[in-house]
Amino acid sequence: MPVLPDLADERGHEAEALLALVLAGGPARPLRDLLEHFGNARDTLAAGLSAWRAAGLGPQQMQALAVAAPGRMEQVRRWLDHPRHHLLGWRDPDYPPLLRSCPNPPVAVFVDGDPAQLWQPAIAIVGSRNPSAAGRDNAYEFASALSASGLCVGSGLAAGIDAAAHRAALDGGGSTFAVIGTGPDLAYPRRHAVLQEQIAAAGAVVSEYPPGTPARSGQFPSRNRLLAALCLGTVVIEAAERSGALITARLAAEAGREVFAMPGSIRNPMARGCHRLIRDGATLVTQPADILEGVANLAGELAGALQNRLSTPIPDAPGVPCPAPTLPDQDYQRLWNALGHDPTGMDSLIRCTGLTASRLSSMLLVMELEGKVSSAYGCYTRT
Repeated sequence: MPVLPDLADERGHEAEALLALVLAGGPARPLRDLLEHFGNARDTLAAGLSAWRAAGLGPQQMQALAVAAPGRMEQVRRWLDHPRHHLLGWRDPDYPPLLRSCPNPPVAVFVDGDPAQLWQPAIAIVGSRNPSAAGRDNAYEFASALSASGLCVGSGLAAGIDAAAHRAALDGGGSTFAVIGTGPDLAYPRRHAVLQEQIAAAGAVVSEYPPGTPARSGQFPSRNRLLAALCLGTVVIEAAERSGALITARLAAEAGREVFAMPGSIRNPMARGCHRLIRDGATLVTQPADILEGVANLAGELAGALQNRLSTPIPDAPGVPCPAPTLPDQDYQRLWNALGHDPTGMDSLIRCTGLTASRLSSMLLVMELEGKVSSAYGCYTRT
């Protein structure tokens, strides 16, 4: 059995045990079942060979759990020492709810950036790595509009359409996250290292692979399932008939998400994948409003999950002072009173309420999804 280090608190012990489970690799389902059964990673790790075997772990997984690789563990531990780096495990209350409901969710995800970004209502924008100039412009335009409407833009940090979508969200001051097929400390392609750093600083970079994991072809389709699951819908802008973007679209449909496709010229080979998606039932889109209408119901489900996480119901009666709330709703009372029908920026809300930016962001997201608040260009108003 591996010997857990003598850390100062239970949370540290749990994180170390979770790392051991993640580094064991192999199928995630038996590891999730063990975590559900024992309730935490420490007890799962201490359960021993008989429990692991009964849950369906393979010989290599059990060997990896029984004999920890200290060098690999230390590499990941050093990465997690950075305050911007996080590991969200299956039993963690901050594990993204949309990811939890997808087929074969990972035991844990590594996040470089703000984990709260993964609770934001998001749209994935994907497509060709070698798009036409019009395709790149369309990706940038749609991402800009969706970001300005308050949605987060998700993509895979690939060349072409992905990069254009991320840059549009960053340029407009909106939120964006990237789901990558390497460890969170590596950029692929390498020329996107600066872009990846910008996304992590302003949003989040997500991976199910531990730090130090290089790019391998089989990891990118797996990456696509996470991107599809974390977003309310996936928009495909220019894709060949065989492409990773079509894989993402298929996985989005399998996860119960909306799939959108932008039509193009019949003479453009990069439009054939989109036309195939439309023929197979994807929603044809020509403007961002088509997407907003299509994901309204799923956005409501996400709002409910976030409300449960925060345990703070939203007061009704927009436009008039809310009834005095009971704890912990006093924060909402102060925020509601600070909001008006003229746009109010985050700095002003922080001064008026005394709340932190992270707390306000979570509260405003719930209120926005409930239809109480609208946002544009970083300012908020009552609806």
